[in-house]
Amino acid sequence: MATQPRQSQRRRQVLSRERIVEAAIELLDTAGEGALTVRTLTERLSTGSGAIYHHVGTMNELLEAAIDSVIADALAALSTEPAAPVRGLGAAGTPEDEIRAVALGLFDAVTEHPWLAAQVAVQITRNPWGSVTRRVFESIGRPMRALGVPQRDWFATTSTLVHYFLGAIAQNAHTPHGTSDGRTPEGEAERAEFLDTAAGAWQDLDPDDYPFIRAIADQVREHDDREQFLTGINLVLRGIIASYPTRHEIAR
Repeated sequence: MATQPRQSQRRRQVLSRERIVEAAIELLDTAGEGALTVRTLTERLSTGSGAIYHHVGTMNELLEAAIDSVIADALAALSTEPAAPVRGLGAAGTPEDEIRAVALGLFDAVTEHPWLAAQVAVQITRNPWGSVTRRVFESIGRPMRALGVPQRDWFATTSTLVHYFLGAIAQNAHTPHGTSDGRTPEGEAERAEFLDTAAGAWQDLDPDDYPFIRAIADQVREHDDREQFLTGINLVLRGIIASYPTRHEIAR
């Protein structure tokens, strides 16, 4: 008789909401959004469709839960890692440094989970009351407030950073470095070949018509996506700090 309760307990653990969300993330990582179906989940978890619906509701609700889980884990990890200072923006532990850490944490999460880029954009633009939007805006908005930005500009400044983040991850997700359909990238060799082709095409342009593009072709070939993303974050932060210099010094 003692064996039966233990077996029932293990079965409930397997069929918990957390386990179903975990399995959904695994499917999304390995095969993309198209693989996330009730059938694939029931096969992976050795259960019935009724159990899936009981714990997570609809498949759309499960997808939202998977997105929220990855974002929550990315943001939670930041509290356990000391942040490095932002070059040219002050010492570690400052509000702008916290914003940089959040942005990089989200960028790394999207790089690790290529399917996430498009889904985060959908959540933030179409579901502003959802948990993903709340997490992202709160994690960036709190240090923005600490920077000394006046309340009337909190939404505008925070939205500017969020929109930059969405654009950057969308671009990165559609390169060989991170594909939006959930495929495993071929690695740095594929990315290098892609950038080399692009840079070569730019260098072959007419120098009279495209002098600027030809001049930056080598930078395209050699750039690092994460460093480029960080450069954009730093530029936006410098603009914000310059716009509120007195308040910024008071906040410090």
